[in-house]
Amino acid sequence: MRVFLGLLLSVLMLMPGWAQEAEAAWRATVTGQIVALRDGDAEAALSFAGAGFRAAYQGDPQRFADDIARSGYAPIATSRSHSFGAFRELAPGVVVQSVELVDKDGRVWEAIYQLADERDEGWRVQGVVLRSTSGIGI
Repeated sequence: MRVFLGLLLSVLMLMPGWAQEAEAAWRATVTGQIVALRDGDAEAALSFAGAGFRAAYQGDPQRFADDIARSGYAPIATSRSHSFGAFRELAPGVVVQSVELVDKDGRVWEAIYQLADERDEGWRVQGVVLRSTSGIGI
């Protein structure tokens, strides 16, 4: 019985480390895509997107970046900073992550990223909802 409890405790102690690693991985994906968009690197930005986006824009990553700008998501590409807020796991391998963005004029935006841990690809952006907030960035 003690051996079982010891093993159970060991597994439970490892879980927070795994969760932190997963969180760091999906946050790296979000940051990678934001930085790529800021730098005008459409190919890199598309590489962080989910399989559906990559298939739809295959061979034309610039159209992906242009569509982001035309669809009202330009504040992501023109942001000067971003920080992570709360996240929620929707299902195993699927999370939503809140990201606060400050644009070049100091306006604050909230982006809600949905990410999935895609087989052989790692965490990829499945979609984003963006809204302006009443805050002012410093």
